[in-house]
Amino acid sequence: MKTHTRTLSSVVLVAAATTIAVAEDAPKNSWETSANANLGLSSGNSKNFIVNTGILSVKKWDKNELSASADVNYGETTTIGPNAAHTALIETKTTTAQSYGAGLQYNRLVWEDRGYILGKADARQDKVAGVDHRFTLAPGLGYYIVREKDLELSGEVGPGFVFEKLKGLPERNYITARIAEKFKWNISEHARLFQDLEYLPEVDRFGNYVANASVKLEADINKSLALNITLRDTYRSKPAPYDVLPVVFRKKNDLTLTAGVTYKF
Repeated sequence: MKTHTRTLSSVVLVAAATTIAVAEDAPKNSWETSANANLGLSSGNSKNFIVNTGILSVKKWDKNELSASADVNYGETTTIGPNAAHTALIETKTTTAQSYGAGLQYNRLVWEDRGYILGKADARQDKVAGVDHRFTLAPGLGYYIVREKDLELSGEVGPGFVFEKLKGLPERNYITARIAEKFKWNISEHARLFQDLEYLPEVDRFGNYVANASVKLEADINKSLALNITLRDTYRSKPAPYDVLPVVFRKKNDLTLTAGVTYKF
């Protein structure tokens, strides 16, 4: 475990140093950054609370594209009912979502401003899904199938290296394939649609895979603020078990729908 941690830390530090060096060569005013905050609330016989926050920064210069992101998701349900003696009402709180993630991707255009080589790193923890940690490093090749002012569609493919610890299971490090696509459509001057899909199967056990997908619709309020509605889905073919005997596995699919505001700066 310690060896894996030291190795992973070294890889992350090298990747961070490389990214900083690349970013320092870029124009200082070329960052495009947006932060979003989505919130859901309900009350009554039960209380539900879910919040999703995230930030995305993108820099493009010459033939380089650099993006960095981070997100936090937290949800909680409170039910109200009588105590064991039926003498008073008590509240019982259950955490329904608790995940944290960060990602970094660098693209270098190498062919007609459409083909590119890429390096991608992701880190995620999901307490409710039983993911203690999952780090993914993925070099690869990408291609802009469509690259116009108001419409972009790209595909990516390459290997991936996963460092993963699921709750109740030993740590596993393995090689995956990575197949992904990204879509962006400027519906109008003030409305945009974003969609992405990523599939990561273990190379020698294709039955073990993770698929991530998201769709976001965004509409401007003014130059800096926009409303958004976002649908996210993560499917894990081999989920983590609960800490009970006999072993019962968690659900394979995690789907969230949120709405909120985006601030651009």
